[in-house]
Amino acid sequence: MTQSTVDQELFESEYEHSAVPLNKRKSLLSVTSIWVGFPMIITGAVTGATLVHGLGFKRGILAMLLGNVLLFAYVGLLSMLGAKDGNNFSLQASRTFGRKGYMVSSALLSTLVIGWFAVQTGLTGVSMSGAFDVSTVLIVVLAGIFYVALTLLGIKALSIIGMISAPLFLILGIYSVSEAAKNGHAVASYAGNAESPIAFWVAVTLVFALFADSGTMTADFTRWAKNRKHAAIATFAAFPVANLIAMVIGGIIAAATLTGSGDVFGVIVGKGGAVTWIAVIFLFVNLGSVCSHCLYNGAVGWSHITGTKMRTMTIILGIIGIVAAALGIWNYFVDWLNLLGVIVPPIGTIILMDQLVTRRTSTAIDTDIRYQPFLAWGIGSAAALIVNYQFPSQSTAITGMLVSAAAYWLISKKSSVVASPSVTARR
Repeated sequence: MTQSTVDQELFESEYEHSAVPLNKRKSLLSVTSIWVGFPMIITGAVTGATLVHGLGFKRGILAMLLGNVLLFAYVGLLSMLGAKDGNNFSLQASRTFGRKGYMVSSALLSTLVIGWFAVQTGLTGVSMSGAFDVSTVLIVVLAGIFYVALTLLGIKALSIIGMISAPLFLILGIYSVSEAAKNGHAVASYAGNAESPIAFWVAVTLVFALFADSGTMTADFTRWAKNRKHAAIATFAAFPVANLIAMVIGGIIAAATLTGSGDVFGVIVGKGGAVTWIAVIFLFVNLGSVCSHCLYNGAVGWSHITGTKMRTMTIILGIIGIVAAALGIWNYFVDWLNLLGVIVPPIGTIILMDQLVTRRTSTAIDTDIRYQPFLAWGIGSAAALIVNYQFPSQSTAITGMLVSAAAYWLISKKSSVVASPSVTARR
């Protein structure tokens, strides 16, 4: 086998600027592995612990269920659209926002996911320095280089690491739960901590916001599915299955230890001995999964915007993310979730309304910028911001989605009525 052949096998085309051909689509197992390995992560367990700590075990589980059902409906429909045409998120958004207008939503989301890459890379360093006497910055740099190298292998690598990360998390998660259960506290009756309350619908928003960005960009992953059914199955494997498992594990640990912590890594490291090395491998594989997915989203998005290759943008954005992680951006974790809950959900909702409801028979890219989706996006985000500040116990994500959907439908209906006379006149 020649070097050229090896390179082609190792670095296959990522179709940054065109649809994935049917003969290049991946198997159901491969696409499912891409998505299932993404949400079954330490961050999900920590979020689950936060919900249970603030709501109590039963209400926390209910918030997890509702948030994941909402994610499945939202991400599932966007996934099926991606599989239908084989388009990545940027190409998908072009049909709704215009051949140039898409850049606004794509640039925003592609930048947000690089922020998540930085957050998770920073978390790797913090977790290691908290457990061992090592430099946080050194670990961040080493971990970041590893995550960038992984992403350079493309969609194939996301599938492989998913196959490794998800089973490893499940095994060690169950182990952590069994260790936490030795505290003897009744998990199901845990009422939460009255000093750290969370409003129920805010909790639902936290679940949704955790994957609002990459969930909206799901077409980057599911464009590789052979058909819409496979895309839906892959999404279901992530939401509710994988995401719910991670959150429930964190919730059980929080209830069993009465600490509000769902740190699976911390529980394993605390055992000492040979298990410590397993914990280190687990940390890098688990956070490597989420980092490579986020970096892939960002690289595909920015490569399409700039007309470059995905791997070129992977290196550039990876360096930016590593620097940001070393500077401590992970500290803004909660603020990031709140931001996503306000401005991101309307984007995917408008795409769904446009391509499945208002213009489902014709979504050709016929103009540079379409004003209708931007107007609806602004209205939906504004409504979510009002809820965030004036009605803080309600869900910003649900509000933004409902208002943007209604706004886009009304705007589209009005614009079609206005356009009708001129069309008739030309005829």
